Amino acid sequence: MKAGKVPIDLLQRIVYPHLGCRPDVLVHAKVGEDCAILDYGDYVCVATTDPITAAARHVGRLAVHVACNDLAATGAEPVALLLTVLQPVGAALEELEALMGEAGEAATGLGIEIAGGHTEVTPGLPHTLVVMTALGRARKGEYVSTSGARPGDALLLTKAAGIEGTAILASDMESFLAPRLGAEVVARGKDFVRMLSVVPEGRLAVRAGATAMHDAVEGGIVSAAWEMAEASGVGVELWVEEIPVLPETRAICEVFGADPLGLISSGALLIASGRPQETRAALEEAGIAAATIGHFADGPRVLRRGGRLEPLQPFPRDELWRILDEFSSEGEGAGTFHPCA
Repeated sequence: MKAGKVPIDLLQRIVYPHLGCRPDVLVHAKVGEDCAILDYGDYVCVATTDPITAAARHVGRLAVHVACNDLAATGAEPVALLLTVLQPVGAALEELEALMGEAGEAATGLGIEIAGGHTEVTPGLPHTLVVMTALGRARKGEYVSTSGARPGDALLLTKAAGIEGTAILASDMESFLAPRLGAEVVARGKDFVRMLSVVPEGRLAVRAGATAMHDAVEGGIVSAAWEMAEASGVGVELWVEEIPVLPETRAICEVFGADPLGLISSGALLIASGRPQETRAALEEAGIAAATIGHFADGPRVLRRGGRLEPLQPFPRDELWRILDEFSSEGEGAGTFHPCA
């Protein structure tokens, strides 16, 4: 198999039939659902886990925000993290120290604790591998899942497409991009790492009309919208021209011939809302940019581009992985760009 997420058809055929069942699991594993939700009486426990597999820098910070963003997409309060760090033989102690420093700073900024985990030196690894598990809580009836979108709900997006992918590419391929785009553009792209958290908007949106939410990670905005529709069993119309793309993202994508709508997009939250004006007002009052980029329906799943409709399909691979493969095969910048797995 190629690098990237395991294809949906293989998940459904090989992974999902072997998961067991318990009555106190309220939200089970399925396409588009990033969190398990467990019944704990008046509260629910929300749990998720994520690896960081396509970045060489800021791995500690990325691990915290990517995992907590999954919790935020339910409206849950992040509480604790479990961090697994597997380093290759010969890894520098300074790398572990830098990783933990970033992770601790990010966790402190969100008001949560790295409560445990595992660290070891593992033979056979080419690079450090990080896996983060996040635990959160919410009151019964005060959370949503990916599968709650309903026909007639508006589809909102916070911030912009491709935030995480922009930060990764600008940081890990700075020496390649700077001569082509200029040091200032690349520096601004690197600074996107500060926009990765969707915890504030998730907590706000669940109180202001959200019926479903989804963190736009691998496959970008297009894949995340499709996953919301698939999980909810509804159609969706996505308006390409209404999806915000920041200039730095557009410039970096143009260098690689990439589509920003298929680029990993942690930092952007997709929100289905039956009260979109109220939801947008709550977000904007908190200083969080939000755009209406489509709506859910009983019909098919389509993209509206230039006034025309075309089928909406998830990207087979995130554009970041495609760039990685093509860049490596051309021998450009060998040794500069190291995915962690």
